Amino acid sequence: MKKLVKNAYILTMEQEIDGRLCPPFLGEILIEADKIQAVGAHLSQQEIARAEIIDGKDCLVMPGLVNTHGHAAMSLLRGYGDDLPLNTWLFERVFPVEDKMTPEDVYWGSMVSICEMLKSGTTCFSDMYFFADALAEAVKETGIRANISRCIDHSAVKLKESCDFYTKWQGAAAGRITACLSPHSPYLCPPDFLQEMVQEAKRLGTFLNIHVAETQSEQADYLEKYGKRQVEKLGEIGFFEVPVLGAHLVHVSEAEISILAEYGVAVAHDPRSNLKLGNGIAPITKMLDKGILISIGTDSSCSNNNLDMFEEMRIAALLQKGLTGNPTVLPAGEVLTFATVNGAKALHLEQEIGTLSPGKKADMIFVDLNQLHMQPGHDKISDLVYAANGSNVKTMLVNGECLMKDYQLLHIDEERVIAEARKSAQRIVSK
Repeated sequence: MKKLVKNAYILTMEQEIDGRLCPPFLGEILIEADKIQAVGAHLSQQEIARAEIIDGKDCLVMPGLVNTHGHAAMSLLRGYGDDLPLNTWLFERVFPVEDKMTPEDVYWGSMVSICEMLKSGTTCFSDMYFFADALAEAVKETGIRANISRCIDHSAVKLKESCDFYTKWQGAAAGRITACLSPHSPYLCPPDFLQEMVQEAKRLGTFLNIHVAETQSEQADYLEKYGKRQVEKLGEIGFFEVPVLGAHLVHVSEAEISILAEYGVAVAHDPRSNLKLGNGIAPITKMLDKGILISIGTDSSCSNNNLDMFEEMRIAALLQKGLTGNPTVLPAGEVLTFATVNGAKALHLEQEIGTLSPGKKADMIFVDLNQLHMQPGHDKISDLVYAANGSNVKTMLVNGECLMKDYQLLHIDEERVIAEARKSAQRIVSK
């Protein structure tokens, strides 16, 4: 089965020779099965014969957004524990309620987040949580792409569960599900346990996904306990001997930034969650100066409180401009790269997604240019970051399958998802 996208502005997210993004152009995209077969201004009649037409009139078609840090099931806790510092929020509000959650709760909370992500342009996301099988089932059923891990603290039993999850789900759902290993954080996982996880990651051939240096207090406590800051200690114990995706990295020293660069650690930047919890602003421009790969994540909708990657991109750009006093840092094209190309690289999926290139998976979104806040359209790349939001996403495909058309999800019963999620949320909070 072939599909042909016509009449759309196409933003491939590929780079020109000078390193700039190729500008959007009016053209066509030919899709065969789950892959992009051809992209161009005018494809040959022979190529497009007997293809199903998808009209992209008044839309910009671009790669789907890649959300590199989140906890989908925590949609059940949206608005529960707002306006609190991280330690109070986490240890007094979140952890006690999470202890009451069942696999069914995780399934329905994840379904809410998946619907929200699909409707706002995210075609691939990374998630670390417990009852990961329930999330994987939701991903399998809905058609979205995801990297999933069983998030763990210091427990041999949980480490085995995490490795078993990897073996069971890596490459599942026609390749849409990939897996990794996720120690929660240096403050919940002592150095000897993290070294065990490194060995397991080497054995499985995967990467590690971890929260690092999110708050000043955790860095101070860690320094007092171990005599080194978190990134310094992780480097010392060999944690970076395998690929690592680190979430947050807000409070890092110049020396720690150099260590991250030396080992090629990728960063999942979560600006809105960091702001809402009062944790500060990650030094993204300093990381970029060292050549560190920056991607974008939303964190959970319990600490954000939505999963709109367009809003996340905008805040990411504005924060660094304000922090540095330089309006030229993090231009729109670079932030779009964070949310597409770099997101794919951070999840080790760059051979499959991130750009609209022949041979890659047909993961793409149609951004409606015909809304008032997108007028008059002088610079479409700029408008995507500074004007657009998730409600602009009109149609989307993942793995060549249309999951949303004209703002309507095609394969998910939204009313049931909302009803079941409300029941789960009310039950766990009422206890």
